[in-house]
Amino acid sequence: MSAIAIEHRDGVAHIALARPDKRNALSLALQQELADALWDADERTDIHCVVISGQGQDFCAGYDLGEQPQRDTTRRGARTIDDDIWQLERQQRLRMTIFDMHKPVIAAVHGRCLAGGTDVAFLADMVIAADDAVIAFPPARDLGSLPNQMWLYHCGPQWAKRLLLTGDSINGKDAAGIGLVLKSVPADELTAEVEHLARRMALIDPDLLSTQKRIVNLGLELMGARTLQRLACENDARGHRARAADTFRNTVKEHGLKAAFAQRDEKFGDSFVDPLAPEHSKRTS
Repeated sequence: MSAIAIEHRDGVAHIALARPDKRNALSLALQQELADALWDADERTDIHCVVISGQGQDFCAGYDLGEQPQRDTTRRGARTIDDDIWQLERQQRLRMTIFDMHKPVIAAVHGRCLAGGTDVAFLADMVIAADDAVIAFPPARDLGSLPNQMWLYHCGPQWAKRLLLTGDSINGKDAAGIGLVLKSVPADELTAEVEHLARRMALIDPDLLSTQKRIVNLGLELMGARTLQRLACENDARGHRARAADTFRNTVKEHGLKAAFAQRDEKFGDSFVDPLAPEHSKRTS
């Protein structure tokens, strides 16, 4: 069964993450299918741009932590730090299709966009979010770092640090306020708003769309964006060796994922960032 759903309509490739029962968690198979669909859309002469969305209640709640590790000893598992980096880089190459393909990509973010979900969304050329979308990288609290690092380029170093050094959440409306996403709209208007933008790009010659996307992305590369993505994998593998990560994995083994998430997050209380008001009076325990 496919992990994505594809519809080509009026010059736009609509690609939806289609594991709603798993909150669209990113398995390796899903990422491979997504990359293949993106390259196919990039090659097609009748497609001008791509929209990535998620089926069900969430855009994407992160990586599929339930996937079984490689048992074949003739293949790389995660036994060494180099194995870990290799696995992270393999998946990153699939996600980087969003950045590398010639045609523009819009991410339509609703519900939760957590952890690996942000690694997909923030590689898009433009992100439009529902006002009440929840955006965060909670694994920064105890499991690792980002294997893709585009936050810095979207919202700048201080906001990137504010969100990643705490794993705190930000809603779609506030994310637009700090530049982390292009804009936000009420949830019931998200689809219409994204389709409006996609239809406008569908009026433009795809070769011209390519020139605009690629010159901006080349500018990002000159600012180190591509090199930083490679370094992000190595940094995440380093994070996986932290004592907190060992504690998380042991809790998962003994009590399951839900208990591990609860143990990690409960002490933070209200985790939402408010860019415009004091936060010190919020409940934190």
